[in-house]
Amino acid sequence: MKSFFRMSYLRENLFGKLPFLKPVESMLLRFFMIPTLLFVRAQGLEYIRDRREPVIFAFNHNNSIESILVPTFLVYHSGGQKISFVVDWMYGKIPLIEQIFERMDPVYVYHKRSTLKFLESKRPNAGRPVDVVSLCCEKLKDGKRVGIFPEGKRNKDPFRLLKAKPGIGHIALRSEAPVVPVGINCVSGGKKKKVRSLGRISLNIGEPLRFDDLAKAYHQAGNSDFSSFTTDNEQHMLARAVTNRVMSVIAGLCGKEYPFSTLAVKSRNTAKVIQKITTIPSRRSYVLYNG
Repeated sequence: MKSFFRMSYLRENLFGKLPFLKPVESMLLRFFMIPTLLFVRAQGLEYIRDRREPVIFAFNHNNSIESILVPTFLVYHSGGQKISFVVDWMYGKIPLIEQIFERMDPVYVYHKRSTLKFLESKRPNAGRPVDVVSLCCEKLKDGKRVGIFPEGKRNKDPFRLLKAKPGIGHIALRSEAPVVPVGINCVSGGKKKKVRSLGRISLNIGEPLRFDDLAKAYHQAGNSDFSSFTTDNEQHMLARAVTNRVMSVIAGLCGKEYPFSTLAVKSRNTAKVIQKITTIPSRRSYVLYNG
């Protein structure tokens, strides 16, 4: 708590330079940074501070509050470089929170219903699918940053990650942008471990991951119809392999297990390419060739 009141600490975590933001945006971001001074601690900031190119941030997901504090923290420590997060539409309808999310140019998804009637009545595009992969790739092509929670929903299990959706893999391979894995730890340290709804958040930012070989194979597969993927599709298999790799790294960063790394493919060449990126020290992954 003593460090909270040191000028050097406040200079670094509240009054730092934000060259990528307008004055009003800087003021708004600093306001939202105040609670992060109490609740957020991070390792690996060196992987994001000096990066200027488009990147994909991938996180595990524990609770609602991290959906606000973590983006705020990362944007601030990136000098104000905005991150377009894939988020539920409800965040864009909550007063004050809406202000900061709209300025970050989010990608809203609309399939979830709100438990609050006044919010549910405001849900736009209900029932209309959103091509999240294409929207994210367009933003990356424009030089922007994208943030995504591949688990797709909050996960209260203190020991295991949920099986991730393969969208993160499709985005990474189609855009060829590096993925920055971020582990979020909100688990209490008592005998009966549980994910806290509110409390200290520990971020562990990993080294950016690149998938150049798989991206080349992905584009060679030649199928750009994202609405027709099946489990037998080679592009889908490549995307699933990347997703598994990213989630396995996130598991190591957040202290949870990711038990979904086994992958069956029908192409021997695809199996060889995937095998290059799926062997992780201390966390073994498997690629099964079913040709």
